[in-house]
Amino acid sequence: MRGFSPKTQGFVSPGTPVAVTMLLMPAKAEKAEKAKAPSDPVAASPAWPADSRINDRGHLEVGGCDLVELASEVGTPAYVYAEKDMRDRAREYLEAFQRHGGDTEVLFASKSFPCLASYRLFREEGLSVDVASGGELSMALEAGFDPSRIHMHGNNKSADEVRLALESGVGYIVCDSADELRLIDGLAERPQDVLIRVTPGIDPDTHQYISTGGSGSKFGFDLATGEAARALELLDGCANLNLVGLHAHIGSQLFDLDSYESAIAALGEFSREHSLQPEIVNVGGGLAIAYLDEQNPPSVDEYAALKCAAVRKAFGDAPRIAVEPGRSLVGSAGVTIYRVGTTKQAGDRRIVAVDGGMSDNLRPMLYDARYQAVLADRPDAGASEEVTVVGKHCESGDVLIEAAPLPEVAPGDLLVVAATGAYGHAMANNYNGVPRPPVVFCSGGEARVVVRRETWQDLSGRDA
Repeated sequence: MRGFSPKTQGFVSPGTPVAVTMLLMPAKAEKAEKAKAPSDPVAASPAWPADSRINDRGHLEVGGCDLVELASEVGTPAYVYAEKDMRDRAREYLEAFQRHGGDTEVLFASKSFPCLASYRLFREEGLSVDVASGGELSMALEAGFDPSRIHMHGNNKSADEVRLALESGVGYIVCDSADELRLIDGLAERPQDVLIRVTPGIDPDTHQYISTGGSGSKFGFDLATGEAARALELLDGCANLNLVGLHAHIGSQLFDLDSYESAIAALGEFSREHSLQPEIVNVGGGLAIAYLDEQNPPSVDEYAALKCAAVRKAFGDAPRIAVEPGRSLVGSAGVTIYRVGTTKQAGDRRIVAVDGGMSDNLRPMLYDARYQAVLADRPDAGASEEVTVVGKHCESGDVLIEAAPLPEVAPGDLLVVAATGAYGHAMANNYNGVPRPPVVFCSGGEARVVVRRETWQDLSGRDA
């Protein structure tokens, strides 16, 4: 069925299954409220959390928590988040899109950081959520999201996932293929609002593995091949699907905003060709963050202004504008703490091996992603050498940072990698039987473990 109708809106060893909540000294909270010193290289960098600084002891502090002390309490490796950063970023998005777009909906792209604490945090801040699997949907529901504010994604939804979405009463299902339209229509027992994901034929300037808008992408209905038009024909025969909008997400970690304008223009042209008047135009996410000091991504305000203006130009004032930030909500808010185990010279490379690696951060191996790091107890120390930071896994490709300028590094040092808040925890794995790290939220000098460290016993917990 086609048509657009209104819708209402202590150290934890790997062998010890213990969850820890830690309170740091009250003085830490006081220090966190002080202005960062102008000479603080952490404060001056866009790659580190806004709520981070070098404290009076010369240690790196996140959310008012001294990372040297924190590491002694929760162990390493550990994902550490400045909770205030995530909340502030959510509010920045809401305010920017309200200012520039009026009727807008900001969704947390939960694939970037799926855990109950993150879902709850963004629900509390007034965001909707997009989920890309039955597992993410289950977590969003458990975290208290109103089902009507959940958008269900995925390029190959199973029948079980579709049933869960339908039975839960999710607000929207974003449809990705003709087979999926038939599946959802056949399982639905009442009308379900859907969007179709359109592939507009836009190739943004980003890594090929996170580019999703070009013709030939595995995602969506391709404009160039006529698949998007055929989807509309198929919808005419779907008794239980109510088409309310269009969706396009062209890729991630984008610095160039012009690609968004081109993609939105393509959606507008498609709508005019087929006499569509969508209630919702979901223009995806993708805003870049800084992983390195020298990177300068567009601001949320610039991003919102361009997307909202492009939608108005392409569609007029009618549709609600939906956006799906993920990385730009959580990426810069998170860091990872590692303990250095060994150092050695290997040919012309100085090797520094840490107690994590590709089991807690796959991005360098998948996308050639670049990161920067400091030592937790002397983050402002000048670099005396350039080292290769490697993990502990049985792969030559287990390299976190190919060339990291650092002061002299020794076994036992704490190395902190910036901007690991997105897709670290999400992609964590158990290669070589390595337990996954805990997730720790820091705010006002208080640290709380929101995902406990996995144990060795957990590794065989599902074995039959």
